[in-house]
Amino acid sequence: MVRDVSVEPKYLGTVPPERRWNFLSFGLRLNILEWGDPQAEPLVMTHGMWDHARSFAGFAPLLAEQFRVVALDARGHGDSEWADNYSWFVDVMDLVGLMRSFGKPVFLLGHSKGGGQATDAARLAPECVKRLINIDGFGPPEMDDLRSPPLIMADVLDRRRKMRSSWRRYANLDELAERRNAQNPRLTSEWLRYFSFHGATCNEEGWTWKSDPNMAVGYGPWRPDWIGPSYAFVSMPMLAIIGSEEDTWGPLPPAILEERLSRIPNLIRYTVPGAGHFVHIEQPHATADVVMDFLRQ
Repeated sequence: MVRDVSVEPKYLGTVPPERRWNFLSFGLRLNILEWGDPQAEPLVMTHGMWDHARSFAGFAPLLAEQFRVVALDARGHGDSEWADNYSWFVDVMDLVGLMRSFGKPVFLLGHSKGGGQATDAARLAPECVKRLINIDGFGPPEMDDLRSPPLIMADVLDRRRKMRSSWRRYANLDELAERRNAQNPRLTSEWLRYFSFHGATCNEEGWTWKSDPNMAVGYGPWRPDWIGPSYAFVSMPMLAIIGSEEDTWGPLPPAILEERLSRIPNLIRYTVPGAGHFVHIEQPHATADVVMDFLRQ
């Protein structure tokens, strides 16, 4: 296979990070990207499953006009190291540790899986978070898998044994972007090429995602009906954002979303017109305006 030597794709509005550094969490190296004045108030961002910190490259610069925007590659994603195993709680504590490293409370924003983990981090370490923004990260609907936890975990372990060895290689960047399009049909091909370039590696054998395939086996045993009751313990103001359009990964059916968000004591809700699940990518300026208004309060 001939190596693809594509030049880095450009996408209008994206800005390369101004700083990059490493954060050690439970012995694992996490990659951190920053935009904005390092003396400004920190705004920590965490991305969704199979994404990476560069997914904020068109959104973070808009907020960096006022804040020190700090985005991490979650463990097993982007340029962070892979782990032997993955636990939702460890991801949450990675986030808590990063926030504590600033020595003062921060603003916290998460998208999708990152939104759920940011909410849990804020709940577990309220002294670290001034205000919380969750972008369409309110969990899945009810699960169809009604097997007992031992059977679920047996399947997880069976799949885990072969995931890394079967991680697919792609002939070129366009194939990689096309694969991502199957999950994110609302995003443009130009964005998907930009995203895929920064989320993959290329060698003589082809292109592969940087993400650890072992994450695909999940974080269980766990049930979505645990989410709503936990929201009652979110003590700081929270902004909940969804898009107006149905998408592959959201938003949740209104009845489920209403039930979960009704538990949050201090909540502001906003629906961004013309956006699906990737609200901050499809409508970065509108989303940034809403976030800015919330953080200035």
